[in-house]
Amino acid sequence: MCKLGARCLRLMVMLSGLVLAPGIWAAHVNPHSLNTSKPKSTQKVSETQHTKRRMRHLARSRGTNARTASLTRTSTGRTGVSTRRHSYHERFFMSSFAEGITGGDIADGEDPVVRQAAVDALGNMNGTVVAIEPTSGRVLAMVNQKLALSSGAQPCSTIKLSVALAALNEGLVSKETEVPLGGRSRMNLTEALAHSNNAYFEALGRKLGFEKVAYYAHEYGLGELAGYDIPGEQIGTYPDEVIPEKLGGVGKMCSFGEGISMTPLQLGAMVSAIANGGTLYYLQHPTTPEEIADFQPRIKRQLDIAPLIPEISVGMAGAVQYGTARRLGLNFNEEEILGKTGTCSHAGTRFGWFASYANTSSGRIVVVVFLQGGRPTFGPKAAEIAGHMYRNLYDHNFFIAGAPRSSDTATSGPASTTP
Repeated sequence: MCKLGARCLRLMVMLSGLVLAPGIWAAHVNPHSLNTSKPKSTQKVSETQHTKRRMRHLARSRGTNARTASLTRTSTGRTGVSTRRHSYHERFFMSSFAEGITGGDIADGEDPVVRQAAVDALGNMNGTVVAIEPTSGRVLAMVNQKLALSSGAQPCSTIKLSVALAALNEGLVSKETEVPLGGRSRMNLTEALAHSNNAYFEALGRKLGFEKVAYYAHEYGLGELAGYDIPGEQIGTYPDEVIPEKLGGVGKMCSFGEGISMTPLQLGAMVSAIANGGTLYYLQHPTTPEEIADFQPRIKRQLDIAPLIPEISVGMAGAVQYGTARRLGLNFNEEEILGKTGTCSHAGTRFGWFASYANTSSGRIVVVVFLQGGRPTFGPKAAEIAGHMYRNLYDHNFFIAGAPRSSDTATSGPASTTP
């Protein structure tokens, strides 16, 4: 026995590993805390196992949450980590910008106001602008003539104009006819043109069949020269048979122009026929004052589309007002513009098309913008450029009746139909 009483007891507690604050007596100590039935090593093992189980649980929880977040990101259109390995990112090898593209142009016979408006609107974009007088077929301006007269490119969604006219001509649809697109989805021609709906025109193409689609495409000028004696013009390509089903068949031909190569002049001639009520003119590009003085319109053929134009014009106007070409309105909204965009890519190059005409009381002008390059190139950008051009023309009084222009010096004798 320790003879020091409380002092001895306090010393024993300290030796047991417990440090008591001053003023705490032995009577307050729980004697059970000094004895444990399990060795310290056993406690450590148990504690480690519990920690490992807890960490595994947390790891599984984080993995599940990460996968859920990834799926959520993917469902909202953003590529998640889990899908990044399976997503396809298209690579482009051509620049959307270029310098000196007008260097080789022959512009002596062009309308100087129209040409300057087109040059300013195009800026340094890698593309071409073609402006046409739809009531005569005269090319008022052709910026970057090397590209405008080339073998052309895939027409993308501008091919839908030809398909729409074909379907209307065959009585398959009217502008109000709703076409089933799968499930409960349905759409009419006006909305399909305004929003460039691919499924709608694939359905029309399959109903028409390749023979009718090709017949009308040739009737509207695809697969043949659009110009009359324009040096350097190329013919483009329209296939003699439907493309393979693995490439989309007739459906893709009618929604994206797959397998087709169209030139800016061919598209301009077709839209000119829509603008003037059905006359397909040979396009002519005067290059001297003498050719301007001797200019005579030349009719290629009359198209039976006059009753169909009101059916497609609403959709073309809708494209500019609220659809794929609404960028045009950022720069110009004083006059009604009707048009159609197109965007697609091939072999590392993206194409951007916009074909349009101004529907004014003092006359009409057709503007075709074609761009090629990388990601900055697409149909809405081409529409934006057209808006800049219409703005430039408007600011120079082009749309005022009676305003003098160099094109007024051309004679307007009887139209010729001989090629």
